[in-house]
Amino acid sequence: MANENVISGAVISLDQNNLPRTKFGPVVCSDSSVLQEESSDDLYHHFLLRKNDEGVIPKSRNAITCSTKQKSCEPASSACFVMFPWSQSLSNSRTKWPDECSAQEHDDQSGKGLLKHGLIGNLVYEGHIYSLAASGDFLYTGSDKKHLRVWRNLKDFSGLKSGSGLVKAIVVMGDKIFTGHQDGKIRIWRFLGDKRTAYERIGNLPTTRDLLTKSFNPRNYVAVKRNRTGPWIKHHDAVSCMSVDIDHGLLYSGSWDKTLKVWRISDSKCLESIQVHKDAVNSLVAAFDVMVFTGSADGTVKSWRRQNTAARNRTKHVMVEVLLKQRHAVTSLAANQETASVYAGSSDGLVNFWEREDKDFMSYGGVLRGHKQAVLCLAVGGNLVLSGSADKNICVWRREGGGIHSFVAVLSGHSGPVKCLAAEEDGDQRWIVYSGSLDKSVKVWRVSERTLKLRELN
Repeated sequence: MANENVISGAVISLDQNNLPRTKFGPVVCSDSSVLQEESSDDLYHHFLLRKNDEGVIPKSRNAITCSTKQKSCEPASSACFVMFPWSQSLSNSRTKWPDECSAQEHDDQSGKGLLKHGLIGNLVYEGHIYSLAASGDFLYTGSDKKHLRVWRNLKDFSGLKSGSGLVKAIVVMGDKIFTGHQDGKIRIWRFLGDKRTAYERIGNLPTTRDLLTKSFNPRNYVAVKRNRTGPWIKHHDAVSCMSVDIDHGLLYSGSWDKTLKVWRISDSKCLESIQVHKDAVNSLVAAFDVMVFTGSADGTVKSWRRQNTAARNRTKHVMVEVLLKQRHAVTSLAANQETASVYAGSSDGLVNFWEREDKDFMSYGGVLRGHKQAVLCLAVGGNLVLSGSADKNICVWRREGGGIHSFVAVLSGHSGPVKCLAAEEDGDQRWIVYSGSLDKSVKVWRVSERTLKLRELN
């Protein structure tokens, strides 16, 4: 059973998968009896090539899809496990089939055989986890308890209380933390140093002064709901997503009020407000150059470009193209800055992706299929793409050359939908992955971009 330590009302459980192992099968589990019961016929991944025939897609090319079938594996200790892909060969395929596996690696140089990949920690909290962000040694988690919890080196460090409803989005920029809330407010917090009361709230977006100033002029009012108007400078429904353009000092916020707002971080000014979709904005990402991508419950993904303007207190974004139009809601977005790729998860369990074609336009790359239920969150770490789902699993893909994506593993162990993901570099092509769930826990994983052949593991 995992060891548990109680620290300031939180339980930290360290998984004993870190013990040495001499053999590895298709399932890595902390309960040896489960491994003996599982056979290779009960775990397999069948890969197919598929074109997405739904919606408006500018260009299409084959992409890897995968489906999983597994026998139930729930040890009494509720320890997490990793399932590895077993493939069957298909002819005339562009796929790099996963005869390699990256979920386990040993420290051969030290001779200790310590487990380097898989579950390395488990943070248990009293509320459902809706958002998280990682920065260095710090992890920030938002829950339906209306406040933000701060963890340092996987230990409870501090808490930020707010009466603005559940925390739906968190972004970090330097010593500032921005939180988006259910009531439409954006809070700003500052790190004060290594003290118990290490954080303080320093403001809101918009500022009280700007809100009062805009409220006096009727021209600053827009329709926000049926038979109701309000100042354009504020969100009038839940702030569902945020993203930071560090190079230009801008914060983007999306809301269920169907708008995208642009904020200048230096003085907390709202520079622009755009109604970008016909339904709630569920996700956005400020990507490469001056491109911004938005995804909505109306089933569309749109790309936007920020144009140069002489006005100091305003920005201007124009829509470039509609990347996707479908029946299913778009729930999450993620971007790879180095490869200029964008990934979109949706309620049908698919992850569509695009790659940059030229300065303004994106080319459709394909679809990744690995979940049985809605994809709720995405994260990118190096060449790895991770997706969390309502089916309680996390799928891991690795991007290869030519837009090919190889399926790597399924991280399983949550007992509720996986609502949020974050990845932090751990050196030598390794990544620390944090997954927040509605089961009131955050699990900490270590995954690698490198691969080891199965015969090396056996």
